Amino acid sequence: MRFHAEIGDEKHEVEIRRDADDVFASINGRGYELEVSEPEHGVYLFKDKGKITEVFVTPPDRPGEALQVQTGGRSLQIKLIDPKRLRGSGGGSEHGDGAAEIRTAMPGKVVRLLVEAGASVEKGDGVLVVEAMKMQNELKAPKAGIVKEFKVAEGLTVAAGDVLAVIE
Repeated sequence: MRFHAEIGDEKHEVEIRRDADDVFASINGRGYELEVSEPEHGVYLFKDKGKITEVFVTPPDRPGEALQVQTGGRSLQIKLIDPKRLRGSGGGSEHGDGAAEIRTAMPGKVVRLLVEAGASVEKGDGVLVVEAMKMQNELKAPKAGIVKEFKVAEGLTVAAGDVLAVIE
């Protein structure tokens, strides 16, 4: 998967490929071969050439906001942007009275549906959980309404940009 990472005014091109517990990453063309584990939710261990780095990640409250990342005594806000998601999308909050789609930013696996089709939700309520790179991400309702349908089921693998649910 490819995406852009913004840290302050800096922009980085990132590509990640997984093979079991091994992660092959390229950041601005520089390659890394890592072993990655998640001993507990939001805590990641990256092993690179024998050196282990512990990283604490707090996912954003809303899609499009920055991740809070802490490592080595530093705290960073990292905004991840999926170029595929940018194509054909309007301005994220312009749902008005129409339907709103919940899409995934990264490929992964649907772990859990938090509500049923037909349920009433408020803006920001959790709707489903997708696991990507061993990190579980709760996808939230972009607006208040009724969950019209799920286009996925638990255990299904999804690609970046796939529509997972529709809220009216």
